[in-house]
Parts: sequence; C-alpha cells; structure tokens
Amino acid sequence: MEVAGVGFRVLGRLAVSAGGGPVAPPRSPVLQGLLGALLLARGEPLPTIRLAELVWLDRETSRESVHVGVSRLRKWLARLGDDEAGRPAVRYEDGYLLDVPAERSDLGRFLARAAEARAADGPERRHRLLAAAFAERTGPLLAGLPRIERTDPLVRGVEDAIRQAALDLAAAAPAAGAAGEAAAVVRALADEHPFDEELHAALIDLLSAAERRAEAVQAYRRFAEHLAAELDVEPSEEVQRAHRRALAGDRPPEAPADAPPPEPVPAQLPPDIPDFTGRDAEVAALTAILRGDRAVPGPGAVTVATVAGMGGLGKTTLAVHVAHAIADAFPGGQLYADLRGDSAAPADPAAVLGGFLRALGMSGTGVPPSLDERVALYRSRLAGRRTLVVLDNVASEEQVRPLLPGTPAAAVLITSRNRLVGLEGAHLLNLDVLPSAQAVEMITRIVGARRVGNETAVAAEIARLCGHVPLAVRIAAARLLGRGHWSLSHLAGVLREERSRLDELVAGDLAVRSNVEMSYRQLPPRTRRAFRLIGLLDAPDFAAWAVAALLDAPVPDAQRHLEALIDAHLVGIVGADGTGQLRYRVHDLLRLYARERCESEDPPDERAAALGRALGGWLALAEEAAERVPGPCYAAMHGAAPRWRLPARAVAALLADPTGWFAAEHAALVAGVGQACDLGLTELAWDLAASMERYCDVRGMYDDWRQMHERALDLCRRAGDRRGEAVLLRGLIEVTTWTSPAGPGPAMTRLRGMGAELLDLFTELDDPRGMADALVMMVWARTADGDKSAALALAERALDLAQAAGYLGGQARAHHVMAVVHGEADPHSALGCLERALVVAKEVDNPRFIATIVQFLGAARALSGDLAGGKRLLDDSLAMARELGDRYLETFSLLFLSKLFAATGDERARPTLRRTLAFSRAGNFGHHLADALCVLGELNLAEGDARAAIDCLEQSVEVWRTRGWIPYLARTLRSLGDARAAAGDRPGARAAWEEARDLFAQVSDEAGRSSAEERLSRDAP
Repeated sequence: MEVAGVGFRVLGRLAVSAGGGPVAPPRSPVLQGLLGALLLARGEPLPTIRLAELVWLDRETSRESVHVGVSRLRKWLARLGDDEAGRPAVRYEDGYLLDVPAERSDLGRFLARAAEARAADGPERRHRLLAAAFAERTGPLLAGLPRIERTDPLVRGVEDAIRQAALDLAAAAPAAGAAGEAAAVVRALADEHPFDEELHAALIDLLSAAERRAEAVQAYRRFAEHLAAELDVEPSEEVQRAHRRALAGDRPPEAPADAPPPEPVPAQLPPDIPDFTGRDAEVAALTAILRGDRAVPGPGAVTVATVAGMGGLGKTTLAVHVAHAIADAFPGGQLYADLRGDSAAPADPAAVLGGFLRALGMSGTGVPPSLDERVALYRSRLAGRRTLVVLDNVASEEQVRPLLPGTPAAAVLITSRNRLVGLEGAHLLNLDVLPSAQAVEMITRIVGARRVGNETAVAAEIARLCGHVPLAVRIAAARLLGRGHWSLSHLAGVLREERSRLDELVAGDLAVRSNVEMSYRQLPPRTRRAFRLIGLLDAPDFAAWAVAALLDAPVPDAQRHLEALIDAHLVGIVGADGTGQLRYRVHDLLRLYARERCESEDPPDERAAALGRALGGWLALAEEAAERVPGPCYAAMHGAAPRWRLPARAVAALLADPTGWFAAEHAALVAGVGQACDLGLTELAWDLAASMERYCDVRGMYDDWRQMHERALDLCRRAGDRRGEAVLLRGLIEVTTWTSPAGPGPAMTRLRGMGAELLDLFTELDDPRGMADALVMMVWARTADGDKSAALALAERALDLAQAAGYLGGQARAHHVMAVVHGEADPHSALGCLERALVVAKEVDNPRFIATIVQFLGAARALSGDLAGGKRLLDDSLAMARELGDRYLETFSLLFLSKLFAATGDERARPTLRRTLAFSRAGNFGHHLADALCVLGELNLAEGDARAAIDCLEQSVEVWRTRGWIPYLARTLRSLGDARAAAGDRPGARAAWEEARDLFAQVSDEAGRSSAEERLSRDAP
C-alpha cells in the first residue's frame, strides 16, 4: 500500500503517483531509465560513468549528456507537487542519488517486509509478511523499460533479492496452509527465469503441497523439456526429487522454524563490458562446451575450458562475457578469482579456496588450515551444484588443479598466458589477435558509427598499426573518443610516425607497452603523474581517496585524474564497494609499465613520500575504524608512523559502517602490510596489521590475521622494534590459541610459553596495559593446567596493573578471568567477579565483551541454583550474539544452555546440542566442540545408550588433548570410563579411569581423584 505523497513503483512497469492519483512517467525513455536506475539504487550515489552504462548502455555518451538528462529529470520531479520538503529530489554526493523514503516506493516496502520476514518467528508470520511483499509486485522489474542495463550488478542485485524472497515464501507457505497462493507467485517468477532450477523445484513442491499433483507433474515435464531443448541437459537432482515427491503424493519436507538461512549463491563475476566486440566463433565454442553441448572427456568428468594467448588479447574480457551470457544455466552461482599468473607473486590456491569457501557459506573459522582439507571441503560444497567457476590469469597446471571441482555438475572456465596442455581433459581455445573486420567493429562501437563515417579504410589501417591486439585497438579508440576534434586520418598519421615501435606489436608484451606509451604520452602532465604513482601500489584495487593520498591532493582532483585514465583505458572500474565508493584496478601489465615510468621520471624521495602517504592513509582510517568494531577488549596500541588524513566529513562518510569499510578495503590492507614489510617500513607494517585484528576476529579472517602478524613480527624482530614485536605477539597469541591451527603441542601449552614471552616484552617497555593483557593470557594457560592458586595470583596482579593504569578494558578482562579460574567448582565466587566485570565492561561500551560477560553470568547463576535467572541471562546473551552476527559467542551461549537443559532433564537439550555441535564444527571452535561432545556423551549414557556415549566421549577426549585443558580432559576421561564400563569393556574403562585419576592428582583435584579411585576399586577383580 502506498503512503500519501509522491510514490514510485518499479516492481513491474515504472509508475508514479502524487496527491493520491497516478502521474504519467516522463515520456523520454532516457528519463525513464534515469528515474528507474536511481530508484533501484535506493539513495546510494551513482557516478556519472555508472549512469551512462546503466541508462545509455554504451560508452559513446559524454558526461554532458548525463548531466543534461539529470537536469531534465530534476525539472520533471519538481512538477510533482508544491511541497518542496516532501518532494523527491536528485542530489549529487560523489554521484547522483534520489532521496525517496523506503515507504514511498514499492521496492522499499518489498525489501523491508522481506527483511522483516527473515527475522520473524514462525512460518505463518513469515508467510504473511512475504505475501504482503509480493502484493507490491505486478511484473518483472521495470518491465518494458528499454533504457536500463539488465546485466548491471545493481539490477541483478535487486532481482536476486526478489528471487530469494520467493524461495523464502515457498519455504514458509506449506506450514502456513497457503501453498496454493504461494505457487502463483513462484510460478510467475519461474516463468521469468526459465532455467532457474531452484525456483522450478520450489514451484513443483508448492503444487504438491496444495494437492495439485497433476499440475506439479506437468510443471516438471515442461521444465525438463525446456532444458533438453535449449541446453541438452537433464534437470538437477533437486528438481527430480521434487518430481518424485509429486508422483508419490509426498508433501515436501518442511524446514524447522529455527532452520538456518539457505546457503548463499555466489555471484562473483566482474561486470561485463557494454562494447564487447567480435569473437563470435570463440563465444559460441565456449558456450557449447560449458553448457554441455559438447561431450566431456569421460563420464563423471568436470567440464573445463581453457582460453590461452598472450597478454592484451582480451582473454579475461572474453571469459567474463561468456560467463555472464550463460549465468542462468548455473543456478548454483558463479565463482571468480584472479590468480595473478602474470605477476611475480601468483595467488596461493589455498587462499583462493578460502575465499571460495566463505562465498559458499563457510564462516572464517570453518575454513580448514591445510590445502588438502580446503580442496576436499570445496569439492564437497560444489557436489551436485550447477556452478560456474571462472579462474582468470592462471600461472600453471599446478596452481589450478586444487581449484577444479570434483563432479560434472560444475563447469570451469580458465584464462592463461600458457597453453596448460598438462591439464587433463581440458578443452583448449587458443586466442589470437582480432580479424581486421572485428578490430574495425571495435573502433566503431567505441567511437560511434557517425564518427567513423566514410573512413572505414582508415579505421582498418589504425587496427593494422595496432597489430589487431584488442588492448592496443581499445587504447587507440579511447584517444579518438577523448578528442572530439581529431579525425581518424589524424590518428592514423600519428600511428604511422611511431612505426618503429608499433612493428613490435607482433612480439607480445612489448606490443602492449608500445600502445600504453602511445596513450600515456597524450595525457596531461598531472594525470601522467597520477598514473605513475598508482603503479606503486600493490593493492589489487583501490578507492579514489587512495589516489588523493598518493598525490597529496583533494579527492575530487584525484577523481578527475581517474576519469581521464579510465577514458584512456589505463585504469578500470571494479564496481562500487560496500561503502558506496567506486573501486578501481590497474591491469598488471599497465601497473608494471607505470612503475617503470615512475622509476625513470620521479625522484626516489618523491616515490617514497607518495607511497608513504597512501599507506599512511590506510593506517589512519584503519585505526579509527578499529575503534568502532566490537572486537577483543585489548588496549589499542599504535606507533608513530606518519598518517595521511582525509577531511573529517569524508572520514565520517567512509566509516559510517566501519565493518563494511574493512570488508571493502580488506585485500588492499593485507597488501599494504606486505608492501610495508617489503619496504622495511616497520612501524607502519605492525601498526596496520594490529589495526586489523578486531575486524579479522569478528569476520573470522584468521588466515590473513596470522600471516600478516607473522610477517610483520619477523620484520620487527629484525629491526629491533620491541613495541611492535610486543603488540603483534599479543595478537598472534590470540589468533593461534583460539583457532587452534596445526602447531607443536597443545594450544594451551603454547599459550603458557608465549604469554610469558609477551609479559617480558611489555615489562621491558614498562607498559602496564600490555603487562595486564599478557597476565590475563597467562591466567588462561594456568587455568588449563589446573593451577588455580597461580592463576588467581596472576589475575589479581593483572587487575592491580590495569587499575593503576586506568585501563578499563584490562580491569574487565581481569575480573572475567578470575571468574573463569573459579569456574564450575565455585560458581558463587565467579558470580561476584562477573558482576564486577559487567560494570566495567559497560563503561568500556564494547557490545561483544558485554555479551561475553552476560553469558558467563548466566552459567554462574544456573550453577549457583538460580536456574530461571541463569536461563534468562543465557537467552539475553544469545540474542546479543545474534545481533552482533558473532557465531563464536552464539555457540558458547548455546553450549551453556544445552548444559542447563541436560542437567534439568529438559527435552531441548538434544536439539540445542545438535546446533552447538554443528556450529562448533563449521567454525572450528575446538573448546566448544569438545565440551558439547562430552555433554552429549553423558546424556547418551544417562539414557542407556553406552555405544553412542563412547563415540561422543572418545571424540571429546581427542579434541581436549589438542586443546591441552587438563581438568576438562580428566572429567571427560572419567565419563568415558563410565561409558565403557556400561558397555562391558572393563579394560578400556580401567584405562580411562586410571588416566583420569592421574590427571586429577596432577591438578590437585582431590575430589576428582577420589571419584576415579573409587571406580577403580569397585571394578577391581
């Protein structure tokens, strides 16, 4: 339902209302496209070039044309009403945006209800909300609108949200008794997406649930016939299962009310280019191979197509274009990675797999550490999914083999400068230069047919002088596009004068360099300098502010240089990041050329200063963003490396969502740490690495966290930077202890030694905050050893230091670890510590640490006898963890709740334990996993299932040994002995009890030792 005022509709044909009645949209298709694009952006700014691509659909459009179009749209909007305050208006903030409240557009209302439905309890409420959302939709997005680029990520993102809402509706409707109504919605969307197997499976299930089985069977047959006719493939197993259910009269399985959200469908392809030209035979061949029109090498083999050729031939452009064209045939999603095969440091397959696994729904901690484990998990995740994997810029067969899926449902498209003939069963496509006609067509599409006019022969000469290399042809055409007063004959004359260099175009990379030089020399001097300095960055992509830092200039100046470089095809646009900033990328060959020019034209001190400003800019933003991320409650420690600071208003805009900023800049920050290490910028390297700890912790980026710290720590030790060494060692201890990577000895044993080393470092530096942090770490290690008195002494010492230094975070953590030391054996003492910790934690205002204290308080209250109060606090902590999106905290709260349910005989114990175990395994939460397995084993034993108990308890013992937590290991061994005795395994029981007795004695737990000894005595022959 539309609210009063001006309203807009895009979920169907573009429609406008004002004053309670309809208003005809603008007559101009361009204005309709502009209005539609701005409405889809929902208040996010769209730069001029983005609007040109979205609405004008090609690069002929000048910026002036866009500005004129926006001006006309503003005038049209001004006629919608007299109330200026309530009238929508187009503004400019690093791009054009349209201010329209969400409730005044059908898309805003749709997305709001869909989001509310995802958070709602119960299928009936979810269905009501989703049905109300789809009541807003009257047809395809912006139906009939010719001036909108439908392959753009903005459009596809909205369409993906609509599709996901339809799937959510299909999941909720049967339990709400509304399968028939939902079927009509899903059928309409399935008709619009004829190859979307998940939608068609949902439609078949809904028709079955509505007792319309004949329709369900007919829907399957139509879909199967369509796939066979168009793609020559059979429906996926998911669709076939839905068909079998329809034939058998079975209702589709209903998801539990608390079922986790569906696995994400990755869509990682870079944007397609609007002026893609030629390559018709290559596109047809690759399409046939990847869609399965050609036989694969053998039954069960995955389809692999390789595009090989020299640099500059457009291998990536071709691969991305084909991937977009066939994306609908791969409803399982599209994965993409640049393997940097033409650089000095090709991508590590393990790192690429880590990114793929996270895109496929794994949490950061759920990504296993070793390459072999990642390969196995990756192939398991892709099994049965029709997924397209695009591996760009591959160096070798060895690099790419771990990235190949294991089943034929997926397909792989590879680009490489090498032929990769050792890749078994791959279809090889050798890419050559463009035929003359296609090169001329490329020039015509870029500059426009009117511009070429009667100079077709001259265009052919330009193409010949460029060697028909696509990169060179594109650069030449860009010069024409940027200089409207030039004729083609004039450009041909320029190229003829450079014959000695252009003759080298047939020699490979030198050809590309010559063409880059040709374009580079036509740039204004300041833009040439910007290009040279950009080449200094190792960051794979960057925002405009980073160029401003390189130049020590305002961001608008940097953006103007970037626009000129984009026109010359020396810089490319990756897309908009999560902060709304455009991200730019320089091709590796162009980066190399820029660095060569920089080294020959710019003095060393100017190069060093520019790079220092850019890295200092990342550091200034990272340290400020880190303060706003709810991560570990450590003292923030920074060095004196120079910072380059943006204006306060720009910083506020960039860091409005600090976690989103870190996500956008993550790859650049990691590269920045590496580059600072390479250049010996010790303080900058350790400070930048340390500023990323909170984000890496919250988002589970443990591989990057560990690798950055290890590399920067080595630099600090070689440079004698003791403060940097201490700060990085503190972070390294945190990541290596709690994510349990493969390492020498149990995790808590390593913690003991590293904590002592950290204490020595901070003592040498006379830093009481760091000393307090080190002592808290040592408390955990001593508690794991079972040395309660030593642990309490260390905690009290940490508290004294933190109080003397006015270090609130250290005080809160000291009170917390005191409670950990008291533990389950003395919950009343633990309660007092935790209540004091909560008071201080609220002063610190760290939501994550507050949630941690609340969950420990809940456990302590329950152990003290206040079961209702304990459960209430645990429920609170669970809600807080979910609001933060912190799976680690959520799992810990579920673990405590499962213990409470098990102790009170509550039937919720098992389902809560199942979820705890699932999260622990997915996230590699070793402590939680071991504890939950022990609780489940004891529950099985209490219910008389000794075999199941033994299985759980043996797994728990194995994990506890890797953790090195002796009291927990002893208790689990005691329970394992009980389970083995119940199963009649007396020797196994005695072995477990004897080890438990010795461990209890080792930690001076007399009650535990006596209980084990008593069991051994009862069992004595």
